[in-house]
Amino acid sequence: MENKKMNPVGWFEIYVNDMDRATGFYEKVLNIKLQDMPMPGDQSLQMRAFPGEMDNAGASGTLVKMEGANVGAGGTMIYFVCEDCAVEESRVVAAGGKICQPKMSIGEYGFCSIVSDTEGNAIGLHSMK
Repeated sequence: MENKKMNPVGWFEIYVNDMDRATGFYEKVLNIKLQDMPMPGDQSLQMRAFPGEMDNAGASGTLVKMEGANVGAGGTMIYFVCEDCAVEESRVVAAGGKICQPKMSIGEYGFCSIVSDTEGNAIGLHSMK
């Protein structure tokens, strides 16, 4: 196997209480379609996957609803890559979320917005313009 440098994030999971509500939020804000990921034999665990390709740079992941998972702010911060984070930010309130930090400059690293989804999870939106 070739010794290739990897991006530090290989996968993410965002824990939710209401799968349909959370799915609607992410599909509307990011203008994507999530797919069911059935777990054989475990009906108590629900997962919906973000679109992704294993050969592309970056990480993919899922929304997860499972007993005992902590939901809400204070956990992991996920940043979604955007062309212009103001576009995705403009969809947040209509999709049931809240804007925590409107688009701001982070200098040579571009721009970011911090928003809250319908489950109370804080997520970031990042763009270079």
